[in-house]
Amino acid sequence: MPQSSKPPEASKTDALSVQIGAVHMKNPVMTASGTFGYGVEFQDLMDLDMLGGIVVKGLSLEPVPGNPPPRIVETACGMLNAIGLENIGIEAFVRDKLPVLKNFNVPVIANLYGKTVEAYAQLAQIIDGTDGIDAVEVNISCPNVKAGGVAFGTDPKTAGQLVESVRRHTGKTVIVKLSPNVTSVGTIAESVASSGADAISLINTITGMAINAETRRPRLGNITGGLSGPAIKPVALRMVWEVSRAVDIPIIGIGGIMTATDAVEFIIAGATAIQVGTASFVNPSACIDIIAGMEDYLGRHGISHIRELTGSLRVD
Repeated sequence: MPQSSKPPEASKTDALSVQIGAVHMKNPVMTASGTFGYGVEFQDLMDLDMLGGIVVKGLSLEPVPGNPPPRIVETACGMLNAIGLENIGIEAFVRDKLPVLKNFNVPVIANLYGKTVEAYAQLAQIIDGTDGIDAVEVNISCPNVKAGGVAFGTDPKTAGQLVESVRRHTGKTVIVKLSPNVTSVGTIAESVASSGADAISLINTITGMAINAETRRPRLGNITGGLSGPAIKPVALRMVWEVSRAVDIPIIGIGGIMTATDAVEFIIAGATAIQVGTASFVNPSACIDIIAGMEDYLGRHGISHIRELTGSLRVD
């Protein structure tokens, strides 16, 4: 497969470049796990080399069929999904998808999901020995499965123990994805940060449901699902701000980012980078548009580097 077209201009790349653990990214715009497939699906729709990073959909040790359909429902300000972490498994990803991603000059982050601490540790160990994967995003936040995932993400002690295990099994950058469905997100963040996380990403979806009034039945086969899109942006912004006050490691903001202005707001709230999810369903080139818009913002405000914006919220 041929290499992608030329990368962005150096000057623009420098102005937006960020560091997440050991991963250097040309800009802070990443794809959100579960919304961009395995990355390869978008190679004919956009220049993947333009992205700051690709976070592939959640990977487990064995293939997972996911939840029964229907699995996606559009809402007034976003969508509900109950995919159930359907995926081809880590072995098939490394064999069939990763070789294609290696053709692009973009960091690849593997999102990991397991039902036990041992499963997460085994996944981390596999990735540690796999060339072409730059970091892991530990999913302790999925609300659409009945075991694992969110079960680890709602208790600070359990979350910390899981991160400690993953940290022991990989030397690669460890990002931990947090759930909004908790009492104190700052407490969870402190626990995973002290347990070895290099960065934190948040938020995952908020648990919700939709009902068909005519049939009086749920619109999702799983009954409940994860709400994403513009509806959750105010909650996500608040949680990113809270976590930025609780930890000193980089934060990756997620939740309802549809435009460059949305992305800039997350950076101001305390994020070092952001992930784009639901927007890619509406506009496959949303990430590229957001990168261009952030470059324009820096120019209009006379800001030489994106780091000047991080945590710059004025509250007095």
